[in-house]
Amino acid sequence: MKMIMAIIKPFKLDEVREALSGIGVTGITVTEVKGFGRQKGHTELYRGAEYVVDFLPKVKIEAAVPDTLVERTIEAIENSARTGKIGDGKIFVSSIEQVVRIRTGETGGDAL
Repeated sequence: MKMIMAIIKPFKLDEVREALSGIGVTGITVTEVKGFGRQKGHTELYRGAEYVVDFLPKVKIEAAVPDTLVERTIEAIENSARTGKIGDGKIFVSSIEQVVRIRTGETGGDAL
């Protein structure tokens, strides 16, 4: 089992969700986050004053998937979140040691 975490642009969330549903990912967690990478933020004009926006709004998607779905999940996120411009985001993959479904007590792959 793997935990897939993706940081993407907020307006791409619906496309990514649909792509993940299409390949059989049954559940995701979505969090609104702020951050920056190579973009280093940008400047905006507000009431005649220029100011720097250091942290840009992003969306973090987390999905626990079985090993058989990892590559397809990565491809689905990558293809649906890509705009070709700076700030498209990143995908992180990490191992999950154990999963427990609280309601039933199921563990491992059955809990996903």
